[in-house]
Amino acid sequence: MKKRNKSNKNLNISKMKKQILIAGLLMVSAITFGQKKEIKIAQKAIKSGNFSEAISTLNGVEGLVSKSDSNVKEQYYLVKAEAYIGSADNNYEKMNTAAAAYEKVLSLNKNSKYAAEAKIGLQETINALLISAQLDQSSQKYLEGSKKIYRGYTLSKKDTIYLYYAASLAKDGQAYDDAIKYYEELIDVSYTGVKEEFYATKKGTKEESKFESVEERNLALKKGEYIIPRSKFSKSKKGTILKNMTFIYINNGENEKATLLMKKAREESPDDVSLMYAQAEMYYKSGDMINYKKIINEVIINDPTNPDLYYNLGVASAKNNEKEEALIYYTKAIELNPDYIEALINKAQLILDGESAIVEEMNALGTSNADYDKYDLLKKEKDDIYREALPYLESASKLRPESLDIVRTLKGIYGMLGMDEEENAMKVMMENNKGE
Repeated sequence: MKKRNKSNKNLNISKMKKQILIAGLLMVSAITFGQKKEIKIAQKAIKSGNFSEAISTLNGVEGLVSKSDSNVKEQYYLVKAEAYIGSADNNYEKMNTAAAAYEKVLSLNKNSKYAAEAKIGLQETINALLISAQLDQSSQKYLEGSKKIYRGYTLSKKDTIYLYYAASLAKDGQAYDDAIKYYEELIDVSYTGVKEEFYATKKGTKEESKFESVEERNLALKKGEYIIPRSKFSKSKKGTILKNMTFIYINNGENEKATLLMKKAREESPDDVSLMYAQAEMYYKSGDMINYKKIINEVIINDPTNPDLYYNLGVASAKNNEKEEALIYYTKAIELNPDYIEALINKAQLILDGESAIVEEMNALGTSNADYDKYDLLKKEKDDIYREALPYLESASKLRPESLDIVRTLKGIYGMLGMDEEENAMKVMMENNKGE
């Protein structure tokens, strides 16, 4: 009797388990059916452009997704991504949510029937991030732009140019920690930004055009619109990267880091002109004019007719109180470019600086005949200084007629030299520009 009862009891327990299992399966089936229904409602809302409604519908079943089978999960995250990217506009958080949802689809099953759509959607999200970042840059929202481009890079790491732009915008926005982080990533992946560029000359002209790809250029050649194809490689961005890093280190007071970084770079590429510029910039920022001039003179060996280099040497020499050297460099810059207005102004100013010592000596004279004679000699020296500076200021004024500072200086010199007609002309110019 007891034995039979035990058997019946086991039978009842087994029956109960089966009923619970069936009930559980029915519940899972009901949940899955409910989720599919909600996903379809969300898809319908997306097609109608009601993205907020779609997001709200999807949020209602989000907590149940983890219990669903893979197929439902993949569909859910795909639709979620479409809802968020559709309503993103310039909103980074929504674009990021869409990107994460597309990534989720592909992480669940790369061979899923939704994978192709997810890959297309992911590329569209990258494009949206980049376009939005351009808008941020134009409105000087550099940090927002940097964040968006960096997210674009994480979605397509083969496009290292995105990382370069993210670093540049972070620097512009003074988010120096982020900028350094991105620049270090660029160095780690040996990024240079060097790429092959494709050119051809328009038939019947000497006008050369640049093409986006070799295929595009070859098509133009095939059509007979262009001739004389050629290719060249773009300049390396490594120098710019290191220059920006050294700028940040110097700005942060980390001069030792800046120096070590540049030393290592120059050792690797001793003839890289862009690195020479970067190293020179580093020394200039840190106030080391001696080493700055040394590097600029290295650059001149490769670019001897560049007036900017001589101008820069003039500025550095002036900062070092090396007046005669500065005058030589400004003169060379003007020889190479007679319209170099900054060199003209700086040279005139250096010449006029010699006036101060003469005026001081004149003011210290007494009233004896010898003092009067000395005064006349000193006045002639002072007038000679004015006459020496005058042509440079006159050239500068012609190049920049709106500059009242130059006009005032010229008016004063003309007055000192008794050039009444010229002085009156400067007075008229000042009157005409008074309201501007």
